Amino acid sequence: KKKAGGLTPIPSRAKPTNELRKKKRGEIPSRLRLRARGLPPASFEASGNKPKTPAPPSQTLAPRAAGRPPRRPAQHTAEVRRQPAIRPALRSPSASSAPFAPQAAQAAIHALRSGRPPTPPPGARMTRWDEILTLPVQNPTILEFSAADITWSMVEGWKDSMDRLALIPFSRVGDFVRGESNNKACPTRFHVEARRRRSPTMTCKPKVDGILEYILYWCSFGPDDYRKGGAVRPSRSSCGKRKTPAGRPNTKRGCVCHFIVKRLIAEPSLALVIYNHNKHVDKKGTPCHGPMDKMAVGTKAMFAPYISDELLLEVMSLLYVGIPVETIMQRHTEMVEKQGGPSNRDDLLTHRYVRRLERKMRRSVYELDDDDAVSMNKWVENNQDCVFFYEDFSDNDTFVLGIQTDWQLQQMIQYGSRSLLASDSKFGTNKLKYPVHSILVFDQQKNAIPVAWIITPNFTHGEIHRWMGALYDRVRTKDPTWQLGGFIIDDPLTDVRTIREVFQCPVLISLWRVRHAWHKNLMSKCSDFERRSMMSKRLGEAISSICRGNGDIELFQAFLEDFIDCSGFVDYFKALWFPRLGAWTGVLKTNPLATAEVASAIERYHHLLKLRLLNEADESIYQRADWLVHKLGTKVHSYCWLDEFSGKDSFSRYWRSEWKTGPNPWQQGLQIPDSDIVIEGNCARVVCQKHKDKSHAILNPGSELALCDCSWSRKGNLCKHAMKSAKVCRDRGLAPPSLALLRYYQALANVVHCPPNDSVICDHAIAVAVSVRTQLDALLSATNGSSPDTSLFKGPQSTSDNEPRELDVQEANIENGSEVPADEDSDEDSPACKKRKPRGPSDEDEIATATQVSEAESSQATSLRELDRCQDSPAPQERVRRETSDGYEGTAVMEISDDEEETAAAQITQPSESENSQATCVQEIDRNQDSPARQERGGR
Repeated sequence: KKKAGGLTPIPSRAKPTNELRKKKRGEIPSRLRLRARGLPPASFEASGNKPKTPAPPSQTLAPRAAGRPPRRPAQHTAEVRRQPAIRPALRSPSASSAPFAPQAAQAAIHALRSGRPPTPPPGARMTRWDEILTLPVQNPTILEFSAADITWSMVEGWKDSMDRLALIPFSRVGDFVRGESNNKACPTRFHVEARRRRSPTMTCKPKVDGILEYILYWCSFGPDDYRKGGAVRPSRSSCGKRKTPAGRPNTKRGCVCHFIVKRLIAEPSLALVIYNHNKHVDKKGTPCHGPMDKMAVGTKAMFAPYISDELLLEVMSLLYVGIPVETIMQRHTEMVEKQGGPSNRDDLLTHRYVRRLERKMRRSVYELDDDDAVSMNKWVENNQDCVFFYEDFSDNDTFVLGIQTDWQLQQMIQYGSRSLLASDSKFGTNKLKYPVHSILVFDQQKNAIPVAWIITPNFTHGEIHRWMGALYDRVRTKDPTWQLGGFIIDDPLTDVRTIREVFQCPVLISLWRVRHAWHKNLMSKCSDFERRSMMSKRLGEAISSICRGNGDIELFQAFLEDFIDCSGFVDYFKALWFPRLGAWTGVLKTNPLATAEVASAIERYHHLLKLRLLNEADESIYQRADWLVHKLGTKVHSYCWLDEFSGKDSFSRYWRSEWKTGPNPWQQGLQIPDSDIVIEGNCARVVCQKHKDKSHAILNPGSELALCDCSWSRKGNLCKHAMKSAKVCRDRGLAPPSLALLRYYQALANVVHCPPNDSVICDHAIAVAVSVRTQLDALLSATNGSSPDTSLFKGPQSTSDNEPRELDVQEANIENGSEVPADEDSDEDSPACKKRKPRGPSDEDEIATATQVSEAESSQATSLRELDRCQDSPAPQERVRRETSDGYEGTAVMEISDDEEETAAAQITQPSESENSQATCVQEIDRNQDSPARQERGGR
């Protein structure tokens, strides 16, 4: 250095002392190394760090010749740039100064998996990772959760700082990111700033602090600051264009809010979230975006940088079903103007963004490779979020693919908890390369919603154990309190044991597939009107007898012999259904039956899926599996979302046949007034609701295979006319109760006559029975306006001779007043359709005298009198009746087995079949059998 006096000499560096050399070589432990090994620094002298007393051999550092000295701790920036090695501060207290001992890591991992915290040595405090691994795993029961829904723990981190962290399931990291992005105080979006992954199959020593995956999430308004005078990382100006940009450059405002997610080797199912910087501020500590930033008022920085996932799903669904871009923007602009201007980021949707989505949709192709199998594998890799189970062909197993989107998962959690799941297991068996197995739930309007699609070869449809556990785990991961009420199957060969083991619920059987096939082929293969009526009646009686336990497969053999002259239907029945009747007979005798409302909803979904999926001009495309999964995930999924969209009426001018219009046939039938139903012997006439001068004829009303002459019924479907006529017949006592209600009574009688051996279970069953009966009594009294003390089903002793026989049953109110589909009432004129006849006094007498009790009704009344007789026993409250008037709530299904030692009654919810009227019908049967008038008629 040059000064006025000349050059001044540079002082020489002081030579290191022996203590400094020893300390550098690791022979004398420093305070940081002592703290990392759990030793209190107070036991060592301040000068020279020499111990007062010699330390045990296990706690002394090895000399330089024994091994390499410990590494110096890495800086915080190095932890972000690369995967650090095991630092001394993260070592287990039981480890020596040598490289990390695998035995200590194995002990810590075993302690974590066994649920007990690792035990530190005597006199040492718990280290960082011991505290982390003893933290509770938090899994909120809501769909999306934020930092406010988690209890954070403060654990000592690097350089004596405290880390704010928590443990959550790794599968719910996405829910946490979405919940934190939807912060009302400061809406934003988090992007992945850095990510490192390690292959789970990598052969390496197990480490307590080993990491399989490291993800750094940063607020999209940072970390760079493109404002005037802001700091920008020098590497960002020279880096190339990324495929997925980390936030928009013009929205970078220097936000320092970020958090780190680490997936641990010790427990890959858990994620360690480190959230130290949880404030949306810049480096100066002032708000940089959102409502708290005064400089962001009037700009896009007040809102989130991107539109929400809900609006994105809405726009994509409307584009897939064929709505033009201009129409979508016009409806969106009208909605924003109606609310008085933009209030969130979704209100700032631009025409350019929608046009870009439309171009992306138009350019997407299903054929990713000429080979169908290779194309399927590529689709699965590109759509991991929509796949909950996938297994390719192997030597032992076949191909299975399970598809479930986030929207379908939300519907399954919302409508499936404490309710029903249904199965449509054989769609597209004759046309598609792989049939589609649909899992359905029922919404508030009792319409079926697909919540999962399983694609597998036809011959492996019974191997549901391969994917059902994965579906259940996916739902339970989102909502640990989710529990299913019942599972409805449509195939007797379904693995019922697996369903009961996985979902822990009763299993019901639906006859919709059998009834649909028989009905459709009767209409097409038997042209004789009277002969067709007789055949449908015999088939309905055969099913009813089997469900009551009075028949077997011999009933169908007699049917084939009696109608041998109808060769068309008989040949079809022998070829396709006679080999399956053994399995169906066994299932009908052992499993409860689902109601007609369930069958109507499943049948409606099956019809809509056929319209939406199998509408291609080139049928050769049906033999490609990649086309099938592509169309299910795009167009079909969009139509299903549109069915539940409340604003779909704004796009009514674009309605097509694939769109669902109006309620299902069951609800349409409830809207028909009773005055429009006329019963004439074995035929019922229902006045057309659109054209009052026409009527529809229903043969065998009240039977399981009632035939109607409307266009919807000619296709083999359950129509609203047949359902309404069956309800009226049961209300008036002209038909026995439904088979579903009969099986419920049988299960209830078995519970009464065969109480559980365990007294605790018996007491619990009685308590549940009393509670259900009290609720149903109150519901009936509120409906009929009677006293709450009135019993649902009066016994023979409580019935008086002069009690009126008129049935005062109120129908359930239908909130959805949508218009009836035109295809059900706009049918062609048939010989059975004619103008409605006015009802005179003779018709009223004929209806009154037609209330004769059949043999099935007498047997049902006998079982009910036995229940009344058991009511006088010491446990009078065991008899429970079912009464529901609103959809799926309040149905109890009990599965009883004589070989089981314990009997449990599972209360589930399923769509009711006008049980108010059925209950009154059974009460009328009891009254008729014990009244003197009935006995006089019997004597005559």
